[in-house]
Amino acid sequence: MNFARMENQDLSGKRVLIREDLNVPIQNGKISNDARLKSSLPTIKMALDKGAAVLICSHLGRPSEGEYEEKYSLQPVAEYLSQQLDQPVTLHKDYLGEEVAVNAGEVALLENVRFNTGEKKNSPELSAQYAQLCDVFVMDAFGTAHRAQASTEGVIQAAASSGKVVCAGPLLATELDALEKALHQPKKPLVAIVGGSKVSTKLDVLISLAKICDQIIVGGGIANTFIAAQGYSVGASLYEADMINTAKDIMAQTQILLPQNVIVADKKQINFDDFLNSLQSATPILRSISEVREDEMILDIAPEGATHIFQAVKNAATILWNGPVGVFEVDAFAEGTRLLSQAVSDSQGFSIAGGGDTLAAIHKFAVEDGVSYMSTGGGAFLEFVEGKVLPAVAALEKNSKV
Repeated sequence: MNFARMENQDLSGKRVLIREDLNVPIQNGKISNDARLKSSLPTIKMALDKGAAVLICSHLGRPSEGEYEEKYSLQPVAEYLSQQLDQPVTLHKDYLGEEVAVNAGEVALLENVRFNTGEKKNSPELSAQYAQLCDVFVMDAFGTAHRAQASTEGVIQAAASSGKVVCAGPLLATELDALEKALHQPKKPLVAIVGGSKVSTKLDVLISLAKICDQIIVGGGIANTFIAAQGYSVGASLYEADMINTAKDIMAQTQILLPQNVIVADKKQINFDDFLNSLQSATPILRSISEVREDEMILDIAPEGATHIFQAVKNAATILWNGPVGVFEVDAFAEGTRLLSQAVSDSQGFSIAGGGDTLAAIHKFAVEDGVSYMSTGGGAFLEFVEGKVLPAVAALEKNSKV
């Protein structure tokens, strides 16, 4: 992909505005998962090492646009960055139309961009105000690259039109390089793992992957729909009857790997208002896919009869992973996802994983070191896989000078 990269820029003495994805869960003022913050640190440190005066902006949550809400403040993030960078990181609430006081070697964090009117609508006026804050704009937030908003796409256009440097940060560039390698220049065989509740929500992903993948492994409600498409009963399991013909069309294009056996539970043991907790006491039952009863729900693939699935992953030269194959949060229905994650880890191929549940499974089964690249984006990851243009990336390719 053709865009300028931050590591190749002279940032000495420059005011550098970096758009990061610092949208982390905060409970009672405390950050409960710092994965995205950790991912942003190398970019910030690189800018500091290059002698820049660093400004950082991000969104957090979904506040009412134009209104300050304390629970969506980035103050806990400022405190976290101060500790990790071992230097003060001040949070600035009033920065539009003003010059934020930050010197070379210092870091300033700008308050939640979604407090600003026009952020989501990609206001040209707001975009221009962001651009006025800096000499160099760095887009480093892959997780928001699929949104054409003022702090992602609009500011790139505004900064470039005023003669300022725009470029991709290391996190974004590495992410795009990894996806390019997995999707556009993959070594074969290419195997995809696609989990989720509905075929319809990942239809574009499945259609796109069917054109390039040697094999696709499906899990969750998606797998149930494919099992039903083969003529088997899925009992009381979640599936989409109206997508069966679509599933058949996809199966005609590429090899869909399904388990011969599944782990089910009696529907009467499951409280759908408290799904995960109720599964803690549900009894797991091993069934052939041809023997699932009317009152049973498929909740995992069974290791017995899934050897071909795990072996396909181990033998793959390229692996694209989005979604678990069972209710991995509950140990009784997690073995399929555990063994699959281990197969990814054991593979000598290049693997890229994306999506919140996927990363949670990787963490639960401690296979981080065995995954080549873990995507920081959810929606952006899926849209890239679908072949859609990511607005912020398109703006970089159009406006950055390599």
